[in-house]
Amino acid sequence: MNKFLNYKIVIRVKSWVAAHKAASAAIAVFLILSGYWAFGKLTGTDGETRYVLGTIRKGTIVISTSGSGQVSASNQVDVKSKASGEVIYIGVKSGQEVRAGTLIAQLDARDAQKAVRDAEANLESAKITLEKLKGPEGLAIPRNKEQAQENLKKSYEDGFNTVSNAFLDLPSVISGVKDILYGENFSKGQWNADYFANAVNKYDEKIIQFRDDAYAKYQSARKAYDENFNNYKSASRFSDEALIESLIEETYNTVKIMAEAVKSANNFIQFYKDKLTDRALQPDTLASAFLSNLDTYTGKTNSHLLNLLSAKNSIKNYRDAVLNADLDIRAQELSIKQRENSFLDAREKLADYYIRAPLEGSIAKLNVKKLDSVTSATVVATLITKQKFAEISLNEVDISKVRVGQKAALTFDAVEGLDITGEVAEVDAIGTVSQGVVTYNVKIVFGAEDARIKPGMSVNASIITDTKADILLAPNSAVKSMGNYYYVEMFDSSLSEENNQNVISSVPPRRQTVEIGLSNDISTEIISGLEEGARIVVRTVNQASVPAAQTAPSIFQATGGNRSGGGGGTIRIPH
Repeated sequence: MNKFLNYKIVIRVKSWVAAHKAASAAIAVFLILSGYWAFGKLTGTDGETRYVLGTIRKGTIVISTSGSGQVSASNQVDVKSKASGEVIYIGVKSGQEVRAGTLIAQLDARDAQKAVRDAEANLESAKITLEKLKGPEGLAIPRNKEQAQENLKKSYEDGFNTVSNAFLDLPSVISGVKDILYGENFSKGQWNADYFANAVNKYDEKIIQFRDDAYAKYQSARKAYDENFNNYKSASRFSDEALIESLIEETYNTVKIMAEAVKSANNFIQFYKDKLTDRALQPDTLASAFLSNLDTYTGKTNSHLLNLLSAKNSIKNYRDAVLNADLDIRAQELSIKQRENSFLDAREKLADYYIRAPLEGSIAKLNVKKLDSVTSATVVATLITKQKFAEISLNEVDISKVRVGQKAALTFDAVEGLDITGEVAEVDAIGTVSQGVVTYNVKIVFGAEDARIKPGMSVNASIITDTKADILLAPNSAVKSMGNYYYVEMFDSSLSEENNQNVISSVPPRRQTVEIGLSNDISTEIISGLEEGARIVVRTVNQASVPAAQTAPSIFQATGGNRSGGGGGTIRIPH
């Protein structure tokens, strides 16, 4: 009976759905969206930002340059000179069998040898400079930083003494200007300034402007002096550095204002003298005495301004020296690295003056003799070998990193799964221009023979141009740049290490400045700024813009940083 009722219900539902297709579709869509919304509410975290973290690890970075070409049908290699100079030695004869590395010819290398000696001396000098900066072994702080701290401490003491010396003179200056302007030397009840103004006003009304200006400048100087003097009396040599620095700045500004008051009073009295003299009238003799006093005050204020400015600059310079002391050491360490590179470059260039056979074979032709002059494009000898070659083309950017002797990995389109190693045997010194594009040919000798490899086959080569082992590496997506510096994002607080793929933090990550070195398509070398084991942000996902149901690992993997890796294994040079 129940089965019959259930069957009738199903038949009725089907009949209703068939008769009301639009309504049925709307109900179905509503149910799907409701379920999706409910699932999102259960699993989502609206508005939260999630992070994918990575860990700084030690490893090896390999930089490579890739190119393609064909398997050569010839077994002939032109041995070219990498340097220019005069041939001073010939080590082989035509037809002679040679091994890889056999010396074919030697050029005059005196200049190159001198460059090596100079580079070695510069490197040693840089190391000595670094030792001086760091000081004796076990010193708590570098010697130059310790000296800068001592100098800074002394500069505060000297600065306070400079302020004290200023206040030996400033009271007499401010009271002297007051006596000149507000004294009653000519008649009781009349200020000196008014006497001077009244004596000239009938001849030139500008005297009133000079007087009023002198009054105003004095009042400003008096106010600044009183406040400054009270602060000076409250301070001592044992006051904190910030207070002493503030006192020096305040005293400097006060003396400037007082110097302006002295100048204004001087202008006023000099105008009085000049106007009476112009009319053949005799100025009062006190005017000359006042001007003499004002000249003395000018000399004192100018002297104190120079001393106070010197004290200000000394504090700033020594404070900067303290802050820069550590940077000086880092800069010197970088200088050492640069000079090490220069030394290595000089040694490599010296090796270019010794022309050697790149591989085993026989000398088919010797093109130079002793005392001949050669250039970097000269074919010194032609070598015949039984080994196969790959001839590939590289652009003018990549060719600068390729040298004879570098290892390469070779793959072949026609022979699936075949990977063999090779070695660069020849690099074109002169490029070929085609439609405005310059390319250079490189010959790579095979490290192993395989009967499946035929002349003319397509070959892909990846030439290893640089490697570095046991260095700190970060994923490329974690390293970002702004202006001339690089940084990564990381958290100060400790986060759970159980799941690096879906990390939520209420505190945003901070930026950590780093110095980078080599970089390939995957990783970037971290020279300084991070330690092994540090956890950094590799990717960021803003949950506000991603539905909760889509927060699977694939979402995180598809979200990258704002810095891509170096294409083609390019070396990234930090700014």
